[in-house]
Amino acid sequence: MPTATTRGRTLGLAVILGSQLMMTLDTSIVTTALPHLQRELGFTAASLSWIQNAYVLAFGGLLLLGARAGDLLGRRRVFIGGVAAFTLASLLAGVAPTAAVLVVARTLQGLASAFAIPSTLALLVTSFPKPEERSRAIAVYSAVIGAGASVGIIVGGVFTQYLSWRWGLLVNVPLGIAVLALAPRVLPETDRARGRVDVPGAVAITVGMSALVYGLVEAAGAGWASPRTLVPLAVAVTGIFAFVLVERRAAQPVTPLRLFASVQRSGAYVGRILIVGAMFSTFYFLSQYLQEVRGYGALTTGFAYIPITAMFFAMVYVVRWLQPRVSRTTALVASLAVALVGMAWLSRLGAHTPFFPGLLLPLLVLGVGQGIAIILLTDLGMSDVAPHDAGAASGLVNTAHQLGGSVGLALLTVVFGAAVHHDAAPAPALAAHGFATVFQVATGFYALAVVVAVVLLVAERRRRPLAGTAAQPEAEPVAAGVA
Repeated sequence: MPTATTRGRTLGLAVILGSQLMMTLDTSIVTTALPHLQRELGFTAASLSWIQNAYVLAFGGLLLLGARAGDLLGRRRVFIGGVAAFTLASLLAGVAPTAAVLVVARTLQGLASAFAIPSTLALLVTSFPKPEERSRAIAVYSAVIGAGASVGIIVGGVFTQYLSWRWGLLVNVPLGIAVLALAPRVLPETDRARGRVDVPGAVAITVGMSALVYGLVEAAGAGWASPRTLVPLAVAVTGIFAFVLVERRAAQPVTPLRLFASVQRSGAYVGRILIVGAMFSTFYFLSQYLQEVRGYGALTTGFAYIPITAMFFAMVYVVRWLQPRVSRTTALVASLAVALVGMAWLSRLGAHTPFFPGLLLPLLVLGVGQGIAIILLTDLGMSDVAPHDAGAASGLVNTAHQLGGSVGLALLTVVFGAAVHHDAAPAPALAAHGFATVFQVATGFYALAVVVAVVLLVAERRRRPLAGTAAQPEAEPVAAGVA
């Protein structure tokens, strides 16, 4: 029979997952509603992209600073403040009377998410001190992150079809209120770390990350050779380089560089950038393919994502079964190979590819591989992190996730434009060719991720003899959690 402590942790996990899903799906919930938004609020074709870009820019630029704030001020306190701000911003977005107000509200949503989301994973780690419980919690958390974009498209399609695009944003208000009511009761507060914000480091990484995301966003529309792309990218390189120099000397850095000393963690960040870049872009372009080439409505397009979403959540149980049988790195290589097959299969689509089997089966295969891989990469990204570094490590995991989405979408938008000869309204056959080309390049992302996973596997096997692993079990548990 579950104890009061167990019930409290379960409810705490539900609060963490609910808030994470609320903020993750918000990046995609308006995707299927963009044509309606353009007509109702008078967006131009050029300004329409800022509904997404405003959120992404604020979120990506402030993530690492948000993680540090949680360490200094208390993670529950920062989490509650971020959720409160996100809830208010969602209300403003849902009732926005003009395009300008909606863009401002989306910016505020991104800012609030940057402070709330790093605390979710850190709170999860502190709420589940036992490795086995933590493994299961991280697996479910990872599935929510992985499925968030597809869930957003499904929910957005339902609201757009039957109610209004506004409800896709307003639904966050009751959810946010529920999280705010429960969080003080079921989430543990962490001690405030003694210290102060490393102002030079915080400024450098905020400017660097914001400029990087902005440059990638501009590359999709202006091209890689445009000053609108090159100038912010140059600022980004300068800011990130300055950040590294500052952090090497700072007594209390925003992001301790020791977190990158582990090959396991660094490889997990790189692998995450690659597979999130491929998957986020796949969701974005597949939604357009279904509506523009196949003629699906918003609701039908949303329903098309249900199979892959179900696979993401089902993989939680698969990882649990794998846990005592296969090492994390071995399982990661295998899962990424499966995702590679699914992506390559999907890249064979054409203008008349039927949903079954031409789309459904590769999406299921892709869901299996991606679902397992995202769980393992989350776990590896938090592996062997000391409690006082949990917030910073969580920030890096989420930064890699956000950076992957931004880089992938920018690169593949350029690929799509070149494939359709920059035609603003390509014929269905040409558009299908463009989408297939995008998915072929995304397949290359997975191939690179497999290479990264193999490097991690080799590094792990070389490390075992040095650590005296003769007395250790041969297979390191999958999703072993944070030590």
